[in-house]
Amino acid sequence: MTALNHPKLADLAHMPIGTVIALPAENLALLQDEADEALRLAKSTKDWVDGAIARKYAAAANAARQAAGKDTGIVRLTDGTVTIIADLPKKTEWDQSRLATLVDRIHADGEDPGEYVEITFKVSERKYGAWPNHIRAAFEAARTVRVGKPTFKLTLNTEAVR
Repeated sequence: MTALNHPKLADLAHMPIGTVIALPAENLALLQDEADEALRLAKSTKDWVDGAIARKYAAAANAARQAAGKDTGIVRLTDGTVTIIADLPKKTEWDQSRLATLVDRIHADGEDPGEYVEITFKVSERKYGAWPNHIRAAFEAARTVRVGKPTFKLTLNTEAVR
């Protein structure tokens, strides 16, 4: 551990989880802040390197896609002993109101829209909470609530720190 008995992130690799759990809340708050800053710096550095790589190989990747007769997808480039796999994913968006009209038309023609499209219904939790009780009761059997990963943010009260 480092000065004043405050462990640093580097110290954690050698500490059993029970020892970390037993640390005072102030130490955990400092470690959380240090980890947040290290993650921010790592993400910023990765974005910088990824941006440089994209600028270096974007034109060659676009030319390779054009030569392959495609606008999106994966192409492979070679630079010395390095193979670069350049992916330009396709992100398709569908106009929901137009799809609803088409689904109605398919259904009116006597066909099953499920053969052509995936239909998903969603309910905003905020809207659900604002509904009258009799409407909520009708939807209750179709609703399942799962929980996500718990998070804890420790904030050091600066006036309490020596």
